[in-house]
Amino acid sequence: MIYRTHNLGELRLSDVGTLVTLSGWIDTLREHKEVTFVDLRDREGKTQIVFIPEVSGNELVKISKKLKQESVLRIVGEVIERHSKNPNMSTGEIEVLVKELKILNDCDVLPFQISSIDTNLNENVRLTYRYLDIRRNRMLNNLKMRHKMLMVIRNYMDKEGFLDIDTPLLTKSTPEGARDFLVPSRTNPGNFFALPQSPQLFKQLLMISGIEKYYQIAKCFRDEDLRADRQPEFTQLDIEMSFVDQNQLMDTIEGLAKKVFSEITEEEVDYKFPRMKYSEAMERFGSDKPDTRFGVELKDISDIVKNSNFKAFTSTIENNGVVKAIVAPGAIDKFSRKVLGEYEEHAKTYFGAKGMAYIKITENGIESPISKFLTEDQLNEIVNKMEAKKNDVILIIADKIKIVYGALGALRLKIGNDLNLIDNNKFNFLWVVDFPMFSYDEEEKRYKAEHHPFTSIKEEDMENFLAGETEKIRTNTYDMVLNGFEIGGGSIRIFNPEIQRKVFDRLGLSPEETKIKFGFFLDAFKYGAPPHGGLAFGIDRWLMVMLKEASIRDVIPFPKTNKGQCLMTEAPNLVDDDQLKELYLESTYKNLNN
Repeated sequence: MIYRTHNLGELRLSDVGTLVTLSGWIDTLREHKEVTFVDLRDREGKTQIVFIPEVSGNELVKISKKLKQESVLRIVGEVIERHSKNPNMSTGEIEVLVKELKILNDCDVLPFQISSIDTNLNENVRLTYRYLDIRRNRMLNNLKMRHKMLMVIRNYMDKEGFLDIDTPLLTKSTPEGARDFLVPSRTNPGNFFALPQSPQLFKQLLMISGIEKYYQIAKCFRDEDLRADRQPEFTQLDIEMSFVDQNQLMDTIEGLAKKVFSEITEEEVDYKFPRMKYSEAMERFGSDKPDTRFGVELKDISDIVKNSNFKAFTSTIENNGVVKAIVAPGAIDKFSRKVLGEYEEHAKTYFGAKGMAYIKITENGIESPISKFLTEDQLNEIVNKMEAKKNDVILIIADKIKIVYGALGALRLKIGNDLNLIDNNKFNFLWVVDFPMFSYDEEEKRYKAEHHPFTSIKEEDMENFLAGETEKIRTNTYDMVLNGFEIGGGSIRIFNPEIQRKVFDRLGLSPEETKIKFGFFLDAFKYGAPPHGGLAFGIDRWLMVMLKEASIRDVIPFPKTNKGQCLMTEAPNLVDDDQLKELYLESTYKNLNN
């Protein structure tokens, strides 16, 4: 049986008089007296088909009255010119008079309307019936764009001389920042594989192997708490190059980013991406992935308030903290006491700030609950330093620098959204470079790698590192930021095994632990490792930003919920005891909950 001679976005006036066979889903149904109009839909578009007694016969017209949306049809009919043309359909100048009909499959009662443009559909319902959700035009278009994006990447990388090489999904558990997903081995009792958080070690080994230019569109896994731009299973464009310095690598990657962006958004990027040091990004924006589409920058007012009578400020400064502030422009009417309370709670709940002070610039001058602790000169100095104007509101956080950056960085974004300061039609690319090598974890009381432990140290900081310094050691790193989202990041790698061992030592790994976790990796460096570096793009997040979607789940075919669950397949789920026994495992869940 021939199911179709044309797709449903293909027929035009030039096809009038042609006998065609079409198949697809019923998108909409309309009846007018004895005539039934059906918009038949497939991946490529919609075509109006018409049942009329003179052509279809009375029996088919009767059947057409009982058709249901989303049923699957095959029809044979003649293309004619449409009297009332529809300029919103690519096939809107024609319609097809139905001569034969076969219902290939009926549709049951739908959990939601496929043809609806409602953007407020319950997400859990959408994810439970994802195969129906994908039929919706918005989701279908997103997946088409995903395909297009991957094809552009593959063509660009091939043209630039990269080899597409896949790496294992069952590998060794190594400390890379997030929890591993573990896979028990039946044939090696008591031992476990880990699913890769990234192909990091393998791509560096490929450089030692002499591949020189590698890329892979890889599945990666991280068992971590989720949010709108994060998934436990995600797709990564992984890239590594040998015999390049940082500038050469960044230029290559920037060319790729511009090509992908222009193909997906149909906009051109005619500028070289600005480069901002990590320290500057944190000082000005409170974030290592700043959204530069609007201002509202952080400013330090510690010098102004260090001699004030406000203990919250003075004690913070005495304990090596800072006092910084941002301005909410023209917000005086919108920032009621209740709203300011919500802002303070946001800073306290999510970023650990102890509180938030504020100053309002009113018609009658400066108003603030803390004005009684500050002199008139100090208040005026703050206003002048912040360049605040009438009707502005100044928000102030005093705390450890990391908390201040986190809290004010988040409040800055909230101000940008709440006051409509962000131009959502604008795209701003940015490189953030020179990240610190180490960050101190207050809870675990140890240093961790800011990026990962294979990141090379800047030449000008190497002497201090070798002398035992850990603070303020910078690296040859680069993150690509688009509209406040980190879409990719990487570094020039360490290729000297002695330096790599010293980094592991500084991270608190003993020689024995290093050998157990990374012995095979360090051994490879004994046999001539070239200078190399790379970068990885988060495909899902990058596409989400370009398509202006609010959630990463809207650009992934079958995503997980915030709890890491697949509502459609009901995974993860329990397995029976026989399967556990084969893997030498026993569930302790029941015992823990009794």
